[in-house]
Amino acid sequence: MEQMVGKITHYFSKIGVAVIMLEDTLSNGDKIHIKGMHTDFCQTVSSMQVEHTSIATATKGQDIGMKVAQNVHAGDMVYRSE
Repeated sequence: MEQMVGKITHYFSKIGVAVIMLEDTLSNGDKIHIKGMHTDFCQTVSSMQVEHTSIATATKGQDIGMKVAQNVHAGDMVYRSE
């Protein structure tokens, strides 16, 4: 079962980093599924940053930067996989 945790708001293609607006808590080690019109892949959260500072857990309402395994697009949804 998957639970929606956020939405991609921006993607920096040169460095492979997505900005995610969180609607739930997300932690390092969580398995996520990123899905959109042209996007559909899973990965494990290995690092997150807020204002260029690494964090282990991010909470609802935060905008985080996260390295992603593939190209993503603004509007893609982020789900936590069980």
